[in-house]
Amino acid sequence: MNRNKRIKPRRRNGLLALSPMLVMAACFVALSFVCGGFSQVPILIVFLLVAAYALLTLRGWSVEERLRVFSRGAGQADLLLMVWIFVLAGGFAATAKAMGAIDATVGLCLSALPPRLLLPGMFTAACLVSLSVGTSVGTIVALVPLAAGLAEGSGLGVPLLTGAIVGGAFFGDNLSFISDTTVAATRTQGCRMSDKFRANLRIALPAALVTAALYAFLGGAGGSAGVERGEAWRVLPYVFVLAAAAMGLHVVPVLGLGIVVAATIGFAAGAFDAVGLFAAIVEGIGGMGELILVSLIAGGLLELVRQGGGITWLIRMLTKRVRSPRGGQAVIVLLTMLTNLCTANNTVAILSVGPIARDVAARFGISPVRTASLLDTSSCIAQGLLPYGAQLLMAGALAGLAPTAIIPYLFYPVLLAVAVAVYIIAWPRALRTAN
Repeated sequence: MNRNKRIKPRRRNGLLALSPMLVMAACFVALSFVCGGFSQVPILIVFLLVAAYALLTLRGWSVEERLRVFSRGAGQADLLLMVWIFVLAGGFAATAKAMGAIDATVGLCLSALPPRLLLPGMFTAACLVSLSVGTSVGTIVALVPLAAGLAEGSGLGVPLLTGAIVGGAFFGDNLSFISDTTVAATRTQGCRMSDKFRANLRIALPAALVTAALYAFLGGAGGSAGVERGEAWRVLPYVFVLAAAAMGLHVVPVLGLGIVVAATIGFAAGAFDAVGLFAAIVEGIGGMGELILVSLIAGGLLELVRQGGGITWLIRMLTKRVRSPRGGQAVIVLLTMLTNLCTANNTVAILSVGPIARDVAARFGISPVRTASLLDTSSCIAQGLLPYGAQLLMAGALAGLAPTAIIPYLFYPVLLAVAVAVYIIAWPRALRTAN
């Protein structure tokens, strides 16, 4: 008997394929009552339950075939690259902490910024760093480890400070010329990056200014900066990482070299010996274990959704009733956000929706520049609020928080969504222009 012969013909049911996303939402709600709040929900348990359900949605597939699809999704090259980043980020964060970089940086920040300006200051710093390096993940890796120390010294909460950093990271990721989302959005629509930057700025800058003002208001509750100031030279590992990333180096060698720099300074300062260094690196990598498992399970789960026809069905259902330029732009935004929900990757969402968005734009005379801006902005909104996205998973792991504990303080993605809605409603007639 041919073992590869299927018991039943393969069938695709898009609505059924999308149902794991609804099951995930139901699991979060149900477990929040059991665990005493969303911030206490074990995200790994949620993904294990949803993945088990998702395996049942592929009708007409053998058990072995379903597991192969799941494993293929978990083993995607982009996902494994993110895993190596998680490993190196954990090692760098732990090494930098062990040699005193976090205490020194916290001391400098608190001496330079009064508590009232600490929140908007960290948000602005994240905006500028991410605009320079073009990656929200790299910005989060560099700045979030400081959140706990800053919170202790200023009287502000760790989730609040982490939320300010993550929000700022998405501001720059959305606008940077070297961001992968910018490249994907402009290439799929055939427009110049400079034109897309100007269009994005009209949406993102008002949202960022309101966010900074809101953080300034909330920062008034902070206490006095009562922490011991560290030696300034101990901040060099963070300076190196930020400078190297700003020069355009890939985040993997940047983090690897960052570990070397932190270890060298730590040895010179007598902060640890070889055994202490190795222990710190192992502890840092071990702290990323849950994050890595969730990422792999999420990759497999989302591949099951895609293979079952969920994304194709979603695109077809949302595009068949478009009637006006305003409706066309709303569909582009909604389709990008929902696809991002199914892929947990804003670049992949843009690449998936890009061709459809281009057809919708051509039908209603929407300029390629505006379409690219809406694609990039809406993907950042969705990714910025996704508890199983790489950014929030990374931020939660580095800050010692559940990703869901950060979401209530992510003001920037919410205000960015408001800005997009106003942009579409108030100026719907974005006719085709020369690029």
